[in-house]
Amino acid sequence: MSTQRQPQGRKALAYSYFVVGVLTLIYTFNFLDRKILSILAEPVRRDLSLSDTQIGILSGLAFAVFYTTLGIPLAWLADRAKRVWIIAAACTVWSVFTAMCGMATSFIQLALFRVGVATGEAGGGPPSFSIISDYFPPERRGTALAIYALGVPFGVIVGSVLGGWVAATWGWRWAFVAVGAPGMLLAVILLLFVREPIRGGMDPPTADGKPQAPPLPLKASLGLFLRNRTLMLTAASSAGTSFVGNGLISFAPSYLIRALGMEMHDIALYYSVATGVAGAIGTFGAGWLVDRLGKRDKRAYALVPGVACAVSLPFFLAFLWAPTWPLALAFLTIPFLTNSTYLAPALTVVQNNVPPAQRGISSAILMFLMTMVGLSGGPLLVGMVSDRAHAAYGDASLGIGLLALAPVLVVTLIAHLAAAASMKAKPALAPA
Repeated sequence: MSTQRQPQGRKALAYSYFVVGVLTLIYTFNFLDRKILSILAEPVRRDLSLSDTQIGILSGLAFAVFYTTLGIPLAWLADRAKRVWIIAAACTVWSVFTAMCGMATSFIQLALFRVGVATGEAGGGPPSFSIISDYFPPERRGTALAIYALGVPFGVIVGSVLGGWVAATWGWRWAFVAVGAPGMLLAVILLLFVREPIRGGMDPPTADGKPQAPPLPLKASLGLFLRNRTLMLTAASSAGTSFVGNGLISFAPSYLIRALGMEMHDIALYYSVATGVAGAIGTFGAGWLVDRLGKRDKRAYALVPGVACAVSLPFFLAFLWAPTWPLALAFLTIPFLTNSTYLAPALTVVQNNVPPAQRGISSAILMFLMTMVGLSGGPLLVGMVSDRAHAAYGDASLGIGLLALAPVLVVTLIAHLAAAASMKAKPALAPA
């Protein structure tokens, strides 16, 4: 592989989308391996005698602490080393540990294997964001990053279909192996077919014609992010949406099974299609929409996910009110669609707001703030509230736990509006 500036033209554009396609496929298994536990939560909980709080720790806190902590130094490295090699190594690590989760016989063992998954996945996202930004000019990055973000709903679909079917047929242990194994092949494909792009190769020249600035030290990079009001408010609103989304993804299948009588084969057939397709529409639609609306008003990067957040609240409450799983699943599709609209706009704001040499570390800071709050907090809150309510509500206690996410949606909407206001005060999103 050689580092080179991308030539212009139709062929080069086609290859750029091929790169996005490969990275999206890897991200699909990244998210799938991260969230497969939520699909398998009920059989795992019964087999290993776990509580909802322990499931929340395994789904969120045990994963998030290592994922976010290691993400920053790996992103710092990605701003200086070959990003393709970093992603390939990370993909191999998280895939091996996902398969090993199928060997766990206790909470401690499963937690340790989940830490291994988190360690690998920490090196996946920020280097990918940086590579994509070096294959597309600023006005196309929203759409390109939205395609990449489709790995989230695609991961839900593949996890529900493949994980649910394997678990129903051969058991949950083989489901972990089935979803972990393909990642090792994807790492080889990445190394063979994806070229390392030149940093800043798709960015306009600086005003004085000088080369783009080199990477800053870690402390300076943190300061650059933390002093930028737009970046911090974008991180806050993204963290709130992630909090709700991760809490919902981690426990929605368990709620449908435990409280409403859904079966594992129903999860594989219906849950995968309804929630996965809805998430795909929201993810790509948001990226496509902000690329177009953002040309006229940069506040669209915050207002689009903000409006989606407001729309999701009544449907989320209806999901918890529904007396049957088909009706509940129908209502659930809207929150899955609306809660997936934040990622592509947030990534675009960060990628367009910092110099090319800072994109990896800035993305990692965004993911750190977003994941520490969202991934660690959402599942843990739902699990703890459910366990506390179990004595009074029995199997319906998980619905009480999920209901605790509703106030967070209101706070998140306020954060999106504040981010939009900061963009009005400072409308330029491209770095000077």
